Amino acid sequence: MNRTPRKILVIRNDKLGDFMLAFPTFTLLKRILPDTKIHTLAPKYTHDMAKACTAIDHIINDPGADAGLTRQFQLWQEIRKQRYDAVITLYSTTRIGMILWLARIPWRLAPATKIAQLFYNNHLTQRRSRSEKPEFEYNLDLARYYLTQLGINHYTQTTPPFLQFPGAQIQQIHNDFCKLYRINPDHKLIFIHPGSGGSAVNLSNQQFADLASRLRSSGGHTVVISAGPGEQANANQLAGLLPSTVPHVVYISDQGLQPFARHIAFADLFISGSTGPLHIAGALNRPTTGFYPRRQSATSLRWQTLSTDDRRLSFSPDANAEIEDMSSIDIAKVAEEINQKLLAS
Repeated sequence: MNRTPRKILVIRNDKLGDFMLAFPTFTLLKRILPDTKIHTLAPKYTHDMAKACTAIDHIINDPGADAGLTRQFQLWQEIRKQRYDAVITLYSTTRIGMILWLARIPWRLAPATKIAQLFYNNHLTQRRSRSEKPEFEYNLDLARYYLTQLGINHYTQTTPPFLQFPGAQIQQIHNDFCKLYRINPDHKLIFIHPGSGGSAVNLSNQQFADLASRLRSSGGHTVVISAGPGEQANANQLAGLLPSTVPHVVYISDQGLQPFARHIAFADLFISGSTGPLHIAGALNRPTTGFYPRRQSATSLRWQTLSTDDRRLSFSPDANAEIEDMSSIDIAKVAEEINQKLLAS
């Protein structure tokens, strides 16, 4: 193999949170191979965040599995004409595996799982379903395997943050936000993102309200209830459960993911279930508190955020409760731990 590949394709084309947990992989490859063009395949939903990743040089639009044969053929044509030296598929599907095989990319790597592995000539056994380590580490293992095949074995690992915006820009957005919502600019901003259900098992709005009521911070804080498209009703319901003694606002993000990420960048704490926005906060190395079921495929270890250890807390149902019984989580203990570890300073 060429020690300095001209161009490689790195694929993690499923959900937003999954894609954010691939940022360390993109970052590592670009740092070790600065002269190599790093391309990715991204669906429309994660395209904006792919554009925000400085390690990605080019984005190919994935029409998705539901697109017709004409769109799949166009995707194959686009991948074929790029003449990649290698492809690293962090999460493989039969559709993508077949397209890559037909595109005749000479070196193709994917996890050794599912039927899709038949379309790859390099495999790495991972057994992700055991959830023995974080998802981002499983992703990194594939990049590390590729580097060893290039003869590159010694390098320093990447560290957070994996997503950054200019500091002056974020400060201005923060100032404008506080002015618009009449927030004391000296207050800490605690984002709570209740979401709208989705695939993440989450706290109830009443639990989020109880938690917000118990949070304590030096210098005071304002709770920012954030919501994306289609989530406003749930955010308003949570706001209605908060007592007047808890300063709070509802922030509706309807301008796209990058503007939302720029707001998350000034969050002093981001709280939610294991959602895409939580993993944006982690990539930014903002303090995060996540809530996870105990289901083996969805544990707090497997889906931990990218924030450093001192900026990350996670909570799951009690050992004696059902694995998805989020009502068993002791909100008083959660608040106490957050207050001590993330809001004390």
